[in-house]
Amino acid sequence: MKILFLTQYYPPEVGAPQNRLSELAVRFHRAGHHVQVLTAMPNYPSMKVFPGYRGKWHVREAMEGVTIHRSAIFVTKGQSVPLRLLVYFSFVFSSLWVGLFNLKRVDLIICESPPLFLGISAWIMKKIKGAKLLFNVSDLWPESAEKLGLVTNRFFLKISRLLEEFLYRGSDLISGQTQGIVANISSRMPQKKVFWLKNGVDLSVYSPLKGNPGWRKELGFTPDDFIVFYGGILGYAQGLEVILKAAREVAAGETVRYVLAGEGPLKQALMDQAVSWELTNVTFLPAYPKNRMPDVISEIDVSVIPLRRLDLFRGAIPSKLFEILAMRKPVVLGVEGEAKTLFIDQGHCGIAFIPEDAGSLAEAVRRLQCDKDLYNELAGNAYLYVSENFNRDQIFLDYQQFIQSNLDGGTKT
Repeated sequence: MKILFLTQYYPPEVGAPQNRLSELAVRFHRAGHHVQVLTAMPNYPSMKVFPGYRGKWHVREAMEGVTIHRSAIFVTKGQSVPLRLLVYFSFVFSSLWVGLFNLKRVDLIICESPPLFLGISAWIMKKIKGAKLLFNVSDLWPESAEKLGLVTNRFFLKISRLLEEFLYRGSDLISGQTQGIVANISSRMPQKKVFWLKNGVDLSVYSPLKGNPGWRKELGFTPDDFIVFYGGILGYAQGLEVILKAAREVAAGETVRYVLAGEGPLKQALMDQAVSWELTNVTFLPAYPKNRMPDVISEIDVSVIPLRRLDLFRGAIPSKLFEILAMRKPVVLGVEGEAKTLFIDQGHCGIAFIPEDAGSLAEAVRRLQCDKDLYNELAGNAYLYVSENFNRDQIFLDYQQFIQSNLDGGTKT
């Protein structure tokens, strides 16, 4: 089968969709399929096109046997809706041009959303190239943008919802990253075949025996420091202020250290707040490349995973969970709904705290620091649960079977 992945995000960028899609592409290639990726010039999260790609319209390269086509994108650090639309539609246009004139026939297009607007390019290429379209939804947009208050224009939201439903109807198959996303789409599009494409972990990279020592010493931490780690986007959805507030509750002489590694629109504001509060137990670090993460995770004690307390996030499963748990580290989880049900209530992989409640977070951290038996029990559960339920090798096999069993006789659109 000739497969084209269409996505705005792909390595060498770091992030959840980048990791998930690149691992899927490589696995499809290893399974004997002809795989190409059409993506933007790498720019995320710095919002600057990486050196070597600047000023170019189309770049072709190969990564692990997969052919990568990169097309131009306009990038800016501005967060206004008009500027964000310019970013999205610049890639819609360039990807459509490169897809139509530089790529030959394909059998299946797997399009990643968000950005939702990339579905326009996917739908047009589907029609012209006679391909099937699998629309993969990792976030229910525009619903999430509206509930986060990032988009408030009623006309724009209405148009976006019409586009969303048009693309769902125009897809031959749909997949979603969480059970909540799958349920939402299935309730609106009951005639569609929808697959739960779980996030997961590559156990050949992340496991209790992986990682090289030295990270603590490199940063000046001692063996007695109890390191609470956050790694990922420093953005609006995460509610990271709760970490700074919890750090204020650490008493003098305690050895709890909070580490935030990553980039994002709120990083400078968080750093300024930490300085204002004179927080000496909080460390900010740049985002680590994927190949360094096992070294980092192997030397932390727990990972804190927060989201803002919104109904929107009751169906969210932060992808950073899986690598942490696979390396036998418990989590302190500030996410209600599906993630809490799976990883706290069922998997017993950590302790839940009330989202955006600093006292609840600080108390959860103290329990794990002081109760070694509890810590070891949760750490052991963590590895077993993700290895049995979220192994990326098995997820791929299930996804491939879903595609192959539904592609020819799939829903007519």
